[in-house]
Amino acid sequence: MEKIIECVPNFSEGHDDSVIKAITDAIESVDDVFLLHVDKGIDANRTVVTFAGDADKVGEAAFRAVKTASERIDMRTHKGEHPRIGASDVFPFVPISGVTMDDAVNIARHVSERVGRELGIPVYCYENAAFSPQRRNLAECRRGEYEGLAAKITTDEWRPDFGPDTFTETAARSGASVIGAREFLLAVNFNLETDSVETAKKIAATIRESGRIIDTTEGKKRIGGMLKGVKAIGWYMEQFGCAQVSTNITDINATPLHTAFDTISQVALKNGTCVTGCEVIGMLPLKVLKEAGIHYSGNPNLSEEELVDNAVEAMRLTDVTRFDKDKKIIEYVLRQKQKA
Repeated sequence: MEKIIECVPNFSEGHDDSVIKAITDAIESVDDVFLLHVDKGIDANRTVVTFAGDADKVGEAAFRAVKTASERIDMRTHKGEHPRIGASDVFPFVPISGVTMDDAVNIARHVSERVGRELGIPVYCYENAAFSPQRRNLAECRRGEYEGLAAKITTDEWRPDFGPDTFTETAARSGASVIGAREFLLAVNFNLETDSVETAKKIAATIRESGRIIDTTEGKKRIGGMLKGVKAIGWYMEQFGCAQVSTNITDINATPLHTAFDTISQVALKNGTCVTGCEVIGMLPLKVLKEAGIHYSGNPNLSEEELVDNAVEAMRLTDVTRFDKDKKIIEYVLRQKQKA
């Protein structure tokens, strides 16, 4: 397998294992596509799935997953902590090896067209697959969430790129999908030694690139945040009994994971709490942990295993959930799948 694309869809179901299993079965029904990880969030009522494989086959697996989700998930009854606009909420395609971003964009747009035409689901193309600058940002595409979709898709500004621009029965059931192509994104929740959502929100507003709006004598003013390429919100996770700063690190070159950890830890201390550890959602590339291992050990000559172990311990990746290297690191999992 020389050309590899990864896809990391988010589905609006985190309770019913039979629904999640039906979706992952649909993905695995395509040859040369490998299911790498399933991360079910109960409070968020959301499941993040990671699969990868031959660039020519991943798009077919994605389409089958959207079709299955549309048959099994009804957004009219969905409740959850995480922002969402549809059953197959977000579908990013990520170039891993032997392919370019243009290849990933072509796959994303082809799948979007099929989903709109064959399934009757409204689709917005985002990030590198966006047809206009306004739609590059996932948060903008998802603004108003499912509850605002009926009005949103009828406006000139937010008519879907593919699929119906009226709130059909299918749209009412499945909502919309946001499909695109992007560089690798890290989803990491930073656990705080507090249950204060307000504290978590304050920290998130301080560190995220978009920053926060403050009142001044001259009116409202936006103050930029500390970390480039980082999106963040604050919330409370009942299953862990703590507040979290939930982040998407969209540019791991500008803001490596260890930089985010150190910065959020510093800001937390200034707000009367501390970071007790991290929860990695989904998977991450090997280089992220190797870079962190070098940063915390100060020794680039350590073995790969030593660097990874150093990073896991320093950032306390096992604070609230188990961090299994053989299941969380993309290269390790692909290696095992290809040998099987």
